[in-house]
Amino acid sequence: MTATYTFDVFSSLDGFGAHSGDWGGYWGKQGPELLDHRLALYSEDQRMVFGATTYRRHARMLAASADGAEVRDPWVTRMRDLPATVVSSTLKGALDWPDATVVSGDPVDIVARLKEESKVPLRSHGSLTLNRALMAAGLVDRVQVTLFPVISGQSGVDPVFQDAAGFDLELIESRTLDGHTQELTYRPTPHA
Repeated sequence: MTATYTFDVFSSLDGFGAHSGDWGGYWGKQGPELLDHRLALYSEDQRMVFGATTYRRHARMLAASADGAEVRDPWVTRMRDLPATVVSSTLKGALDWPDATVVSGDPVDIVARLKEESKVPLRSHGSLTLNRALMAAGLVDRVQVTLFPVISGQSGVDPVFQDAAGFDLELIESRTLDGHTQELTYRPTPHA
């Protein structure tokens, strides 16, 4: 049996994964229900999968933050404590992550092997380029989009599905958090 792979991503309504403006983290829309839900998601045994760019961003953000800062929300701390595989041809040596290993090679082959060998589900938070490639290869079982009620507009950065292949999405779960943020979980299939 193969492990389930979830592409977990935050997005604005206009499809950006981040912003360059003064919105603050989570576009300033996090609330207690969202934070509790994220902690529950990350409290389950699983293996994280990151591309090099996302790993670097997470590691830099966490290293620069103080305890109690927004980026140190309990779910983020829990994510950092999970075992992780970082797919990279540029990173070498030990990583500033408690239980992370760097694997070099074709990301599709690496994740296909992980899915076959892992005894726990796989999850990737962010890693847009990596996950677009994995979706195109049919390796993503779930796309979990947390949709924040904002339009980033000109401050939008990192279009989530820019240059992605076409997919039909079957909604398998949805919830509203804090009365305004949507979490939508889909099963993707390539659009024929």
